[in-house]
Amino acid sequence: MFATLLRYQQALLDACARLRWLGPLVLRLGFGYFWLETGWGKLHNLDGAIARFVDWGLPLPMWSAPLSAGTEFIGGALLMLGLFTRFTSLVMAFNMAVAIAFVVIKNVMGLDDFVELDEFLYILIFFWLFLAGPGKASIDRLIEKRLGLRSVN
Repeated sequence: MFATLLRYQQALLDACARLRWLGPLVLRLGFGYFWLETGWGKLHNLDGAIARFVDWGLPLPMWSAPLSAGTEFIGGALLMLGLFTRFTSLVMAFNMAVAIAFVVIKNVMGLDDFVELDEFLYILIFFWLFLAGPGKASIDRLIEKRLGLRSVN
């Protein structure tokens, strides 16, 4: 019986290895769509976004709100496409770091509160995308192949 379980486990691991490309693709599509939609909403209610930035005390809200909204919208689209994934991840992580530093840190009383922040989780995902790259099913990978570059992931 134990040998049978090990064979099933090995078959499952082999299947996972063959589908390894699917993980980054699904993450990029879902996470990218989340940001595309969030940015779209802010861009289509820019007055409301600017008002929130004013309430939060963010510097230059007439400039920073559209910049943040555009970053989320364009960044989400680029993540979905797997285009400039590593650069986009850095920019998006910076956007979240600004949100933490200027807005949500005021409600953090300790490490437990900090690690439970949505923005912190988003930064972790962006960090993973930065290190791991977009995966095989991406425009970045097509560009690497076209230019004859060695893929990092």
